[in-house]
Amino acid sequence: MSGNHNAHEKVEKNIGLMAVLIAVVVSFGGLAEIVPLMYQAEAIEPLPGVEPYPALELAGRDVYVREGCYNCHSQMVRTLRFESERYGHYSLAGESVYDRPFQWGSKRTGPDLARVGGRYSDDWHRVHLINPRDVVPESNMPAYPWLATRTVDRDQVAHRMRALQGIGDPYTDEDIAQAPEAVAGKTELDAVVAYLQGLGRHAPQAGEAP
Repeated sequence: MSGNHNAHEKVEKNIGLMAVLIAVVVSFGGLAEIVPLMYQAEAIEPLPGVEPYPALELAGRDVYVREGCYNCHSQMVRTLRFESERYGHYSLAGESVYDRPFQWGSKRTGPDLARVGGRYSDDWHRVHLINPRDVVPESNMPAYPWLATRTVDRDQVAHRMRALQGIGDPYTDEDIAQAPEAVAGKTELDAVVAYLQGLGRHAPQAGEAP
């Protein structure tokens, strides 16, 4: 026992040695999580039907990130019964293949949005974003009225799609060429609503096997 005690004491008093040992332990922990994924193609393959975001949804996603919506809304249903009963089937890696950056999050001042697509009408989302308390009186969500007056930057969407194509997203040159026309005249509010309505669209339904 005294030998073990002396060894611990030696490590605790040697900051350099302790730092090296901590780095080794963290590295092993990281490898234990990462290496199995290298051998699981299903973890990096999109689910059936999951494709890169269409131009308008991509623009909406960028506005969503810009406005910091992820600070209050997660997009990851955990594998817990009370979560799946409230939100739907637990989240799968294949849903987020084209999310850069992903929006999983852990903070839930507001509800999880991973399965919000189709739960409400477009008009409901518009009213909710412009003034949340018009549809949810107890809501503490900020209002975003400026989204209704700002138009989507057509050129920016095309540039964004081109950049994503460069890192592997399967956008075609035709998709990129058509992007400015697809968002022409659309407001940022239109774009965010389109993005929200697409969330969870291709996820398994509650009770289905993934």
